[in-house]
Amino acid sequence: MQFLSDNAASVHPAVWDAMRAADSPDSPYDGDTLSASLDEKVNALFERECTVLWVATGTAANCLALATMVPPHGGVVCHEEAHIEMDECGAPGFYLHGAKLLLAKGEGAKLDPDSIRAVLDPIRDDVHQVQPHAISITQASEYGRTYRPDEVAAIRSLADERGLGLHMDGARFGNAVAFLDLPAREVAGGVDALSFGFVKNGAMSAEAIVFFDEQAADVARYRRKRAGHLQSKGRYLAAQIHAMLDGDLWLANARAANAAAAEIAAACGERLNHPVEANELFVRCTAGEREALRAQGFEFYDWASDAARFVTAWNTREEDASALAKAIKAL
Repeated sequence: MQFLSDNAASVHPAVWDAMRAADSPDSPYDGDTLSASLDEKVNALFERECTVLWVATGTAANCLALATMVPPHGGVVCHEEAHIEMDECGAPGFYLHGAKLLLAKGEGAKLDPDSIRAVLDPIRDDVHQVQPHAISITQASEYGRTYRPDEVAAIRSLADERGLGLHMDGARFGNAVAFLDLPAREVAGGVDALSFGFVKNGAMSAEAIVFFDEQAADVARYRRKRAGHLQSKGRYLAAQIHAMLDGDLWLANARAANAAAAEIAAACGERLNHPVEANELFVRCTAGEREALRAQGFEFYDWASDAARFVTAWNTREEDASALAKAIKAL
């Protein structure tokens, strides 16, 4: 019974079908029909003009987006537990040619204007110090917490006040939209670029960088090529994104994952370290209790010495979610 990660979930059948349908000659790189039609489809979703570039990984999506905002001598304000800080092996520094991550605190791995100012205000306007150029937030956060539209708007306002770009790591953007039950445009808010995640939500190897600034997208095209992410058969990546967007499959999948998480959360009571607002659960349990759960066939990751992380996915079986809920309740 698999609760290690939504990365471990299978590929949705509609995605396989879309890739098979794309398996015919077309222009290489991003000159194919499917890649060329992504902008129009994503424009309709966000109800504003945007440019979409596909890449194979979330790490590349985050870093290529930020590289359009931040020079090598600059900095990115992010949470101290952000994915770009904790789980990307220094990739931001690599793609941004030495730019620095400026780490902020915040409950639930979320930033707010005060926590961002705490990082920004001590920085002198001085050639001897790294100057901030962008803010990066994660929706839903690394602890499965969602930013409400007013929270994103407050950060956007601060970014405008300080002349900073705003990036959203949306590896689990679908789960945030499903939880908030709001249009995608409201959940994204006024960000300059969104890393729109599909791999955790049923795709195989395609993520989208959504730029709301055509000039930034033009820069990113060159950076994508230089970084080795302009795949020669890009139509197979575009096909995956189309499949996820068609009929709002991305949202249906996220809702299924969230529903499984909510069922388990209802059994956890005071064991929860964080409110469950997406598809991740952080549950307090001893080493012995974790061993007992594994003995029953549940797979998950330890989280520090006193907790476990359980992640549901689009294809989590209802009987598995029920069994885990029952097992946790019985601890």
